Amino acid sequence: APKSTTPPYWTDFRGPRRDGNYTEQPINIDWAKSPPKLLWKQPVGGGYASFVIADGLAFTIEQRREQEAITAYEVETGREAWLHAYPARFDEPMGGEGPRATPTWHEGRLYSLGGAGSFRCLEASTGKLLWQHDLLKENQCANLMFALSSSPLIVDDTVIVQAGDPQGREGRMLIAYHKVTGALVWKTQEDKAAYVSPMLVTLAGERQLLIHTARHLLGVSPTDGTTLWRFPWNVDYDNTIAQPILTGTNRLVLSAGYGTGAVGLELLRTDKGLLPRELWRNKFLKNKFTSSVLHAGHLYGLDEDILVCLDATTGERKWKDGRYGYGQVLLASGHLVILCGNGDLALVKALPEQHTELARLPAIKGKTWNHPALSGGKL
Repeated sequence: APKSTTPPYWTDFRGPRRDGNYTEQPINIDWAKSPPKLLWKQPVGGGYASFVIADGLAFTIEQRREQEAITAYEVETGREAWLHAYPARFDEPMGGEGPRATPTWHEGRLYSLGGAGSFRCLEASTGKLLWQHDLLKENQCANLMFALSSSPLIVDDTVIVQAGDPQGREGRMLIAYHKVTGALVWKTQEDKAAYVSPMLVTLAGERQLLIHTARHLLGVSPTDGTTLWRFPWNVDYDNTIAQPILTGTNRLVLSAGYGTGAVGLELLRTDKGLLPRELWRNKFLKNKFTSSVLHAGHLYGLDEDILVCLDATTGERKWKDGRYGYGQVLLASGHLVILCGNGDLALVKALPEQHTELARLPAIKGKTWNHPALSGGKL
């Protein structure tokens, strides 16, 4: 594949900070005068992974009949550059077939987690297998109802992954491996995993992992997996899916569907360590399969299938308008780029005063719950 001259940017799930915010370059926002141009189309297997992009290649994981396939496509042409396939299949009646977790690219390596727990590190330029682990078997975990869905996270010399539902005395859900050798560094957490991807953040001056279990949000030490703090957060059917949203140096917002809503939290440093304090709670923002974005102190996201804007500090709803299905939202150049649940692509101003949809056009057909990816001005 032709090497890209631009440094890798969108190498993680939902972007470099896992927050859906694209800052690499300005995007075209005049779709009436210059609508997005279709560059190529390419058939792809089943599943709900997104893409990461580096060195002219877009990487994903998909279901191809009875095999999971980690694939690399040339960004310029859509041509399949390489394929790494192995026997594995996940399927369930509500969501359908295929892996869920988006791979992660880091320093020429690709880290991929399959729906049934096959965790693999590949050489990103060729697809050559470097090492692998069977997450469920090695960590005594059962799979989740809708499959393992958390993208691997690189932290210093480790790669952090989440297994499923720990079984017995030895079962552990949160695992750190050496990112080069694949050797086990630490494992912890007996709680069942959620469907959220881990995030590396600094809150209240403390560098930490944000980890969702089925019943709590945890702050976890990235060096040894020690729990720093916990906040109760349980969703019906254990369907915690939306990513946490950082809204300040010590503040964050959680959201979930299934009637749950959103909560604003403040993390306080006390004599007994870090302590989460609830600031507000309402049902104005119910992220179901989607995650929200933050822009200029306001949250933008899908309340079930309708777009809303909330004041991130108070939780006050500014507006609610426009149906977008269970789609996904990215922020770019002060605008929301929304891949709707039916495959339409919409452009909306990220302004708290009113809902202003500038354009909508058909992009891809069918149920589209996958997160889009932005790199080099290409979606």
